[in-house]
Amino acid sequence: MMQTRLSSLIEAVINVVIGFVISLAITAVVLPAYGHQVTWSENLQITLIFTFTSILRSYFVRRYFNARIHAAALRMADQAHQFE
Repeated sequence: MMQTRLSSLIEAVINVVIGFVISLAITAVVLPAYGHQVTWSENLQITLIFTFTSILRSYFVRRYFNARIHAAALRMADQAHQFE
């Protein structure tokens, strides 16, 4: 059964929300470790930019592969019917 676009979006958002929390903490530690002092507000802005990008990437990658899998299944079904 093919995943709906809404299901893909919901899954991507949940996945990225978890990543957002982790990224917020990691950014607060990693940037200063590399000599980039950022305020909490700057940290939040940076993390939000990457989070939004990640949501879009996750959604489009999932839709692309979902369409490819669906197309492959249709081709296989067609081939099976040709042999009947």
